[in-house]
Amino acid sequence: MSTKNVALIVGATGLSGSYTGRLLKENGWTVVTLSRGAAELDFSDRHIAAELTDAAAAKAALAGAQDVTHVFFCTWSRQANEAENVRVNSAMIRHLFEGLHSAPLQHAALVTGLKHYLGSFDDYAKVKPYTPFLESSPRLPGLNFYYAQEDVVFEYAAKRGFTWSVHRPHTMIGFVIGNAMNMAVTLACYATICKHTGRPFVYPGSTEQYNAVTDVTDARLLAQQLLWTVETPAAADTPFNTANGDVFRWTWLWKQIADYFGLPVAEHPGHPTPLVEQMADAPAIWAEIVAKHGLQDIPVDKLASWWHSDADLGRTLECFTDMTNSRTLGFDAYQSTRSSFTDVFDELKARKIIPA
Repeated sequence: MSTKNVALIVGATGLSGSYTGRLLKENGWTVVTLSRGAAELDFSDRHIAAELTDAAAAKAALAGAQDVTHVFFCTWSRQANEAENVRVNSAMIRHLFEGLHSAPLQHAALVTGLKHYLGSFDDYAKVKPYTPFLESSPRLPGLNFYYAQEDVVFEYAAKRGFTWSVHRPHTMIGFVIGNAMNMAVTLACYATICKHTGRPFVYPGSTEQYNAVTDVTDARLLAQQLLWTVETPAAADTPFNTANGDVFRWTWLWKQIADYFGLPVAEHPGHPTPLVEQMADAPAIWAEIVAKHGLQDIPVDKLASWWHSDADLGRTLECFTDMTNSRTLGFDAYQSTRSSFTDVFDELKARKIIPA
């Protein structure tokens, strides 16, 4: 790609943002990164620290980003309820586009997720949608900040004349420290603690989810789809589900993870045993593990997101996606889900974050 393509990665320190930024840089793009604070990112040509919830601060911070041609919005801000989620997260996108008032924008890509089909945090899984989730499905009734984010993107795309895409990944698998929704790292920490303490490696979620068909999204595949979208004119103004391309049941994958860590699979008790409760004593145990194995001294609560993995693994309905929109346009990337997890585990070992 020509360096005339200037990407602004909003949420560049997270999973989707970091993998996308790295891939764009490898393909010759100029990459401008944005996060709330300072960040040293190996793929960033220049970094902007900006609080997008503040319109004036966002405008000032973005004054030097008027060369941006493509926006990749890969972040959100969790609030106390869905009304606040809608207000804050839609305002962040609005402030971003107002701050890029003179930029020659060609495309804006928004990364959301499967709450598009399952409902907001306040109404999560109160409906039972058809599976696989279809990109053509109508919106659910009620507040949903994903819908509010989309509407702002659509508004500015129409006003400014750029194209858009919306990308709806399932549970994201990849490596980054400090991400609030990082299942692979969370399960690596859980398995490591079970091995250290002799606790049973029990699937912590619901029986329904343990046995259901599901899928996940490798952050590398999401990045590939984002790049493909902006290189494919026919993909303009389209929503895309984003998943690895295989499906699985946790009854199978749990054994794959157990085998990787040299653990027996504990019998599922027939009810959830949430990680939030199981891992209440994890900080002290993790400190022991770090000292014993000479690991990087990173607190376990900065690595693991017990609550988010509990939410994913504790669902009582089937969740997997159909990728008709991108498949019919030629996007054929595929990622083995087992390798999505084990590649992260290998990286954690190489970085001395978990024991080798």
